[in-house]
Amino acid sequence: MTKKDFCQELGISTGNLGDWKRGKSTPSTNKLIEISAFFDTSLDWLLTGRERTPYQIHESMEAYVADVTKLGEMGGKLTPVEAAFIQEYLEFVQYRREKKKGGN
Repeated sequence: MTKKDFCQELGISTGNLGDWKRGKSTPSTNKLIEISAFFDTSLDWLLTGRERTPYQIHESMEAYVADVTKLGEMGGKLTPVEAAFIQEYLEFVQYRREKKKGGN
């Protein structure tokens, strides 16, 4: 593909492409997205030359299970109102899980 064909495909002038190459201007975000789609590559690779490494964190639910009755004992840092709020939130989360399992 020629530069001219590429520019026509993106709807830009060859002068724009030349300005980008010389660093006189930069493509808009929309044009960057179009270019990455055209070349079927990520924006990370297009901008940095490297793919983004996805970080995956594997956790178990046990790390987040807390004995709600002991929330007030956490160094004396939770007030009764805060402990009640957390208890209410945990109940809400459980309600959402049950609702999700039921398909509603």
